[in-house]
Amino acid sequence: MPDPIFLPVSPPDAIPASRPPSLGRGSAPNGRTSLPDTAPDPGPAQPETAVGLTSVLAEQVEAHISAARDVTALLPDVEAAADLLIEAFTRGGTLYTLGNGGSAADAQHLTGELVGHYKRDRRPLPAVTLTTDATVMTCIANDYSYEDVFARQIRALARPGDVVAAFTTSGNSPNVVSALETAQTNGAVTVLFGGGDGGAAAKFADRLLLAPSSETPRIQEIHTLMLHMISEKVDAWAAA
Repeated sequence: MPDPIFLPVSPPDAIPASRPPSLGRGSAPNGRTSLPDTAPDPGPAQPETAVGLTSVLAEQVEAHISAARDVTALLPDVEAAADLLIEAFTRGGTLYTLGNGGSAADAQHLTGELVGHYKRDRRPLPAVTLTTDATVMTCIANDYSYEDVFARQIRALARPGDVVAAFTTSGNSPNVVSALETAQTNGAVTVLFGGGDGGAAAKFADRLLLAPSSETPRIQEIHTLMLHMISEKVDAWAAA
């Protein structure tokens, strides 16, 4: 009978060779200190960054206030544009509005105030924005060119007694310039909501409403103010 084989017994606190020793929090192998479980608190934001952002925003507020204050000098022009619309609506005319990008939104804004209402419950007024028919816009852009997307619609729709109002911050968008030129050729009255000197589009505008700024954000903000002032007078007239 062979001799029995005796295996050594590990003491109760021995660590199995197949399992690495667990690391306690803050400890690491070889007596080194481990990284903490969470990243250290970086502390509050650097004051220079916060102050810099606040300064930029404050500058925008001041620029807006300055531009809005300068609109006071344009009140006769704004009122004349409102009277022009009232006369057109009285004679059965239609307002056509247009623009690109943010200016397209401004064009739709004015149309909404007229077809819907500004403050008063009154009859709807005939106004159309030429950017809202995607089929017509893409058809013209695809078959002709994007430069023609407004002019071709105006050629088809605008007549003497109508008003065409274009919104543009640069005044140099080719589709806006050609739209106003076509409107005048068709006998419609043209209004330009622009900025600075009005750009190339100013040549084909019967009425100029130029925001007193050369910065796109300020021009668009003043356009909104102007269209609200126009809406106020036209709204009151239509509700009378």
